[in-house]
Amino acid sequence: MRKRERQPSPGLTIVSYRNLCRPIRKKRPRPTKDGIEMQQADTLARTGDRIAFGQLVELLTTILVRHGANDHVAGIIARNCAMCERDGCTSHGVFRMAGYASSLDCGWVDGTAVPTVEDAAPAYCRVDARNGFAQPALESAHETAVDKARRTGLAAIAIRGSHHLSALWPDVEPFARGGLIAFSVVNSFRCTVPHGGDRPLFGTNPIAFAVPRTGDDPLVFDMATSAIPNGDVQIAARTGQPLPQGVGVDANGAPTTNPGAVLNGGALLTFGGHKGSALSMMVELLAAGLTGGHFSHEFDWSGHDGAQTPHTGQFVLLIDPQHAGGRPFGERVETLIKDMRSAGVQRLPADRRYRNRKRAEREGIRIGAEERARLDALLEG
Repeated sequence: MRKRERQPSPGLTIVSYRNLCRPIRKKRPRPTKDGIEMQQADTLARTGDRIAFGQLVELLTTILVRHGANDHVAGIIARNCAMCERDGCTSHGVFRMAGYASSLDCGWVDGTAVPTVEDAAPAYCRVDARNGFAQPALESAHETAVDKARRTGLAAIAIRGSHHLSALWPDVEPFARGGLIAFSVVNSFRCTVPHGGDRPLFGTNPIAFAVPRTGDDPLVFDMATSAIPNGDVQIAARTGQPLPQGVGVDANGAPTTNPGAVLNGGALLTFGGHKGSALSMMVELLAAGLTGGHFSHEFDWSGHDGAQTPHTGQFVLLIDPQHAGGRPFGERVETLIKDMRSAGVQRLPADRRYRNRKRAEREGIRIGAEERARLDALLEG
């Protein structure tokens, strides 16, 4: 397929990272509730290698529009990517921008697609992403699905024909902040060997789960069913770091800690042997088999040089805990957390991300020199 011409939208001003982040006059810091003076990120002038969240979103949006996405789609993906970078999930943050851009450039993904939401049943909605990104498709169904969950207690969202290259926690956390329990799975591209198999068939196939809390940030976890995420393998290859033992094999099926060997003809293993493999199979069946999307081994991107976004599907389940019986769900959540603390648990799921988020709000998001250079290169086309 012919590559798309990359033209800026009318009125779009293309600026470099360097110019976008030129130091500005700082407003006087104001004391926090703890009496500590700090500059809020929305008025933060970039110093050294840090940038405010809003500035990063603006930059990433500009890049995506430059490579063929419309303003709406670009804004959603840019914010998602910036959220990952802000929260320390760097394997799905700015690192992913090259993959988004190249997938748009070669016509593999449609950056202007308008999803179609189908009201399939009282507690079920289908979404055809129309070869676009998964996040705009999920956003298009958000209001309908939440309304269904409030009325019936449950709501399922089945997305097909979508491309998902990000972490999964940004998809479920907003629902939990709205008081709903959220569960989501998305399959990926063929890169993981099923337990007992001799070749890759599954994707990294993550599972995400989010639970609301009373007066506190939601409990959220997001985990690949492969031993480690593929993005971590790519970063290890870029930085020359070895992989942990037992996570991957080379092209001959021999165990390896060489990330290049895993990426070039090798494969990842599932975590926990047969247990992770069974969960990965579940993800394939829910995210692709149920939704109408491709299994991780079914789509063929060989004719699209530069394609990096898996063309699969996503499944989301929402539960309104207000319909549950027994003692209030929020109370039960806090009881379990208290008991976990008593058992010696020091860190809850998402605690590290929340700490990183607060630090970024105070200090800005750190973007290293190499990443800054890559972002400028993407701006230039």
